[in-house]
Amino acid sequence: MRSPLRFGFPSASLSVLLVAPFVCASVLAQPNAQGKQGPDPADTFEDQTSVLEIQIPVNVVDRKGRPVSGLTADDFEILDEGQAQVISGFRTVDLETLEPGPARAADRFDVIPSAARRHFLFLFDLTFSNPTAILKARQAAQEFVTGSMHESDLAAVAIHSVESGPRLIVTFTPDRAQLARAIDTLGAPGLLDNVARDPLRFVIDNPNPDSGLVQNGDQGGQSPLGELEGISTYLGVIGNQMARIERSYELSRVASWSGSMSGVAKILGTIEGRKHVIYFTEGFDGRLLLGRQPDTTDPEAEADYQNVQRGQYHLVDTDQTFGNTLLQKQVNGMLEEFRRADCVLQVVDISGLRADLPAEDRRRRVNDDALFYIANETGGQLHEDANDFVQQLERVLATSNLTYLLSFHPDELGEAGSHHRIKVKLKDRKGVRISHRTGYYAPRPFDELHPLEKGLLASNLITSAEAKNDLDIEVLVAPFRSNVTSAYVPVIIEVQGNSLLIDHEPDQLPVEFYAYVTDEKGEMRDFFTQIVSLDVTSRRTAFANSGVKYYGHLDLAPGNYLVRVLARNAITGRSGVRNVPIEVPQYSDAVPDLLPPFFVEAPGSWFLVKEQNKPGDQGSPYPFTVNGEPYVPSAVPTLRATDSAEICLVAYNFGEGRLIIDSKVLDSEGIPVTGGEFVVTERTITGVTGLDKLTASFKPTGLTGGEYTLEVSVLDPRSQAMELSSIPIRVASEGP
Repeated sequence: MRSPLRFGFPSASLSVLLVAPFVCASVLAQPNAQGKQGPDPADTFEDQTSVLEIQIPVNVVDRKGRPVSGLTADDFEILDEGQAQVISGFRTVDLETLEPGPARAADRFDVIPSAARRHFLFLFDLTFSNPTAILKARQAAQEFVTGSMHESDLAAVAIHSVESGPRLIVTFTPDRAQLARAIDTLGAPGLLDNVARDPLRFVIDNPNPDSGLVQNGDQGGQSPLGELEGISTYLGVIGNQMARIERSYELSRVASWSGSMSGVAKILGTIEGRKHVIYFTEGFDGRLLLGRQPDTTDPEAEADYQNVQRGQYHLVDTDQTFGNTLLQKQVNGMLEEFRRADCVLQVVDISGLRADLPAEDRRRRVNDDALFYIANETGGQLHEDANDFVQQLERVLATSNLTYLLSFHPDELGEAGSHHRIKVKLKDRKGVRISHRTGYYAPRPFDELHPLEKGLLASNLITSAEAKNDLDIEVLVAPFRSNVTSAYVPVIIEVQGNSLLIDHEPDQLPVEFYAYVTDEKGEMRDFFTQIVSLDVTSRRTAFANSGVKYYGHLDLAPGNYLVRVLARNAITGRSGVRNVPIEVPQYSDAVPDLLPPFFVEAPGSWFLVKEQNKPGDQGSPYPFTVNGEPYVPSAVPTLRATDSAEICLVAYNFGEGRLIIDSKVLDSEGIPVTGGEFVVTERTITGVTGLDKLTASFKPTGLTGGEYTLEVSVLDPRSQAMELSSIPIRVASEGP
């Protein structure tokens, strides 16, 4: 049998296509041509320590199931393995009163910590379900996604079978369009137009063809021959033996299912916050797990009762009567994993969505016994009518509209991967019910994580849109006009080498790059991902003093977007995240537009890598050129007091005549300061209508070491409109 944890992730490419002026990463251009000095990684990070913060989302409801508001940190107490902990952080998130605020729609809910956001996993069971019922269940899931989820909620879609294990179709995302497509297709091949390979599963790709809806698991055990009237005792024994063989097969399938689902629970523990697993299934024979429930209409139960009364115990199947002890242990272990992962199973019985014979009614009741047990043991519910599932679940989820997010720093973590039991108590509060995660796992080394756990960690960083600084990264994003309806948007990612080399011993350095862009609706519009392998053999010091600069691009229509960028050391897991808002103008309006000032990077300052072409992409002209010569721009230029940096200004739709250009330098608080010399040297001829490129120089004269912003303004001689653009800069402190 295949591994129960196998997911259909494509392998990221390690090969790199490099185009001038970027050079091959495996050859590595000579860095530090200008003698730039950088700190030794051991000196820079030796005093830094990692402090683990445990976040606990807590829901409190009264006797009527209504959220209890107005609580403070002083009302709570946290116990970690029975030891009281100091509450280091407290926050209230009320979905009923949450206002969008001034931020753009695409990222207005990114301010909510990931642990406080609700996560839904729509999991479709292919082992114990008829494909007809599965296909009909999609409508209920679609209705919930489009009409019931809060805008801040995240959801994912997956299918599961014993034969092939779980398969993630779309990862946890706010993108309702991708979720709807995933539910509509369930990964079936040939139904999707987008065949791009997205390892994080934000955007649906061409699925593995062996994951179609072709499995149809057995629908429970068969009636034993011993039930037939008039049969001899001997034939009754033989019939029981045959039935036991069939039930043994079914037991093995349920045992495999529980093992595979345990793996799903462990992986879901990677995601912060409460997870509601909405499990669409017809279930399995509940007698395998719980034994026969009292039922005077069940001829099998009546026959067993009569055999016990007569002392004919050899005709009684104890597993059928009391349930299989080993299976009970396995299923309870699975449920414990879901509880530890802060997962609630909301089980939806979809057996009523297909036409059944009257005899199926009893089978459904028997199966529902097991389904109810599975849901109830994780704090969820069994929804027996899938057609009414949405309204039922909405009532359940109303209790989680108000969440208290508590944080603490554990005193002792113990061994990696060890589980810690936690308990949250309310002080001096009666008549309320509190719900929270039951524990947490001590972090494991990144290289020990399952590939899906690594993927979910990356997708969580992308979705949460919170800056992360394990790696020192900077990002430059700028929209170049491609045609009147779209822009070519280069994304340049700079990662300092010293931060990449922390805890990294091998000479081969694999670095993952991810960039996703969301529009104002929160929908993914484009992305690129790539793993590059850098050879730092005998060049570690040079690399530590510089780093890697990656060049990718996005294709975007006019509009407002948020570009979400993640870089990660693929061995240690150290990550850096940056989020850059960008506006692509309406080029058809031919309004003046000024791109950020591009500082020309000194040759050899970085190890440079260019993206692979996307499928069907014939390649676009390299946009960073002046007077026909290519250059490499700097995301955040670092200047010495004596430096004179070259700058290229790119402007669209400015009228003919003399351009009035001004500049100012702002400090880290946005206040203008005295210092810096900005001089325009040339307005070049581009040969492209409406496109201007100007060269300039900048000296940080009079600026002390620190963080600044260079702001440039250009006055359009035709409309007298003033266009502004800016770029962050650093001025290096003078050494001894």
